Amino acid sequence: VQLQASGGGLVQAGASLRLACAASGRLFDNNAMGWFRQAPGKEREFVAAISRSGGTTLYADSVKGRFTISRDSATAYLQMNNLKPEDTAVYYCAAERTLPLATRVEEYDYWGRGTLVTVSS
Repeated sequence: VQLQASGGGLVQAGASLRLACAASGRLFDNNAMGWFRQAPGKEREFVAAISRSGGTTLYADSVKGRFTISRDSATAYLQMNNLKPEDTAVYYCAAERTLPLATRVEEYDYWGRGTLVTVSS
């Protein structure tokens, strides 16, 4: 069971980034996926989630209208537009085995290593 997040980097405010989360095949097909982030000194927080089919998505209020979660046959994505300095964090992808969607850290069963996103003002 492996999740691998990528796509982070250093950008200026207003720029865009696309994060990707590659997962092992069986895990990916049977699981809802989520993105979380953790800023220095803060707790890990929910960003976005997508159902197994990709038909349902959820977003944190702080990113609604700017971020888009999606998935294809092997990868989950987080398109981040109009980035703000407060979006600076390590971003993690996660997979959830039983619930159709989940927003809490403790609901997710598998976690990948994070990818750092830094947004300068």
